[in-house]
Amino acid sequence: MTRRRLVGAALAAGLLLPAPAAAGPAAAAGATVATYHGDIARSGHFVVPGLSWARAPLLHLDPAFAPRFSGHLYAQPLFWRPPGAGAGMLVVATESDTVAAIDAASGRILWQRVLGVPVPRAALPCGNIDPLGITGTPVIDRARAAVYVDAVDGSGGRVRHLVWGLALGDGATLPGWPVDVAAALAARGERFIARDQNQRGALALFDGRVYVPYGGHFGDCGDYRGWVVGIAEDNPRDIASWHTQARGGGVWAPGGVAGDGRALFVATGNTIGARGWGGGEAVIRLPPDLHGGARRRDFFAPADWRALDARDLDLGGANPLPLDLPAAGGGRQALVLALGKDRRAYLLDRDDLGGIGGALAVATVARRPIITAPAAYPAGDGVFVAFGGYGRDCPAAGAGGALGVLKITAGTPTAIATAWCGAVRGRGAPIVTTATASGAEPIVWILGAEGDGRLHGYRGDDGAPLYTSAPLAGLRHFQTLIATPGRLYVGADDRLYAFAY
Repeated sequence: MTRRRLVGAALAAGLLLPAPAAAGPAAAAGATVATYHGDIARSGHFVVPGLSWARAPLLHLDPAFAPRFSGHLYAQPLFWRPPGAGAGMLVVATESDTVAAIDAASGRILWQRVLGVPVPRAALPCGNIDPLGITGTPVIDRARAAVYVDAVDGSGGRVRHLVWGLALGDGATLPGWPVDVAAALAARGERFIARDQNQRGALALFDGRVYVPYGGHFGDCGDYRGWVVGIAEDNPRDIASWHTQARGGGVWAPGGVAGDGRALFVATGNTIGARGWGGGEAVIRLPPDLHGGARRRDFFAPADWRALDARDLDLGGANPLPLDLPAAGGGRQALVLALGKDRRAYLLDRDDLGGIGGALAVATVARRPIITAPAAYPAGDGVFVAFGGYGRDCPAAGAGGALGVLKITAGTPTAIATAWCGAVRGRGAPIVTTATASGAEPIVWILGAEGDGRLHGYRGDDGAPLYTSAPLAGLRHFQTLIATPGRLYVGADDRLYAFAY
């Protein structure tokens, strides 16, 4: 398939904007939020014309919107507006193996499906989620009116990863689904130990395939690998796969699989006992058929990857973030940014990742490990990148907070500098809203998940505080939020919050 047809397929699915995809906003007002951070590039940039700097302080919790469902919620909610419908639908997926569709206006439950029996922590070799059911954010194909999700099922005393395809209209199982991942890979002669694998990264949809990333459990136990499994929508028996050569190297960042309209990108964590580089501590570029990642131009790993392995300082704590910057003489410079638990930012050439030690620029940007999903928005001659983490060179006003914002500026060399920081306490992942697609009146939003429990909003240009909510109960670490016309939605244990403006 040609590049033009690949991009066309992604556009038809509603997951990409016209090129340059990595520079565009995730979703305009009224658009479906079909995937984590709104687009396959994981930009986290939402265009919401009614949400200006002046209106942000007027944000308020809607007390009448109080849907209830079962389970701890780590996955980001999704939003879908059926063709011709007046109101949209929210989709949530929980650790109770429950998927629920909720009327986005009233909060009424439209349908619920239980996709298995979640696995108690005591039945796993290690971990920090109890019980373990659905952790990674599902993905919607709006053209097919379908949602895809990985559910860990412990029925019958064994652990299985089942990837389901469900109809958005009523939650019915689509033909050929679910797919038992271990059984499907075993039929290809590949060994996937479901009990040792966890699935916390967001799913992606590209070129007619559902891509599901896998890593290990908290504690690095068992014989796990970093995996990406691609399942064809039309024929779920058609499986593609990639995995790290060495043990470990999990693809576990909340943002999961990212893409730029041509290729897919994942970040891997620490490998275990690797004598030579085996795919860990890396950014990997993969074609849609997942047959790649071994050539020097298709991967990047820091020169000190062995030291990162030994100290458990994963490069895979945050998803790769494709970026397009202005290039000298016009055009765009295709880059990808990686953020690590080693507190560093790595800027890479998206067309040639450079192999071991091949970064274009490296900077220490945080005072503590970065474990979150970043968000990007325009900055004139460059781009701003917001991340959940304690910035290194913060002004005093934001020095104690867990929100850092970088400015990446085009040039030779490309510059990475701290722009501002926010005084947040918690472990949320930011998004950005702007009043126009070009980036007017940016607002960075972040949750103080497992910290102060509040929703915070800051001016995206200088970090001035615009909004702080009352504490919200039930926010799990890494939780993010979504923006839709008229409302921001926040997912929490057993419920959703809606903020109107």
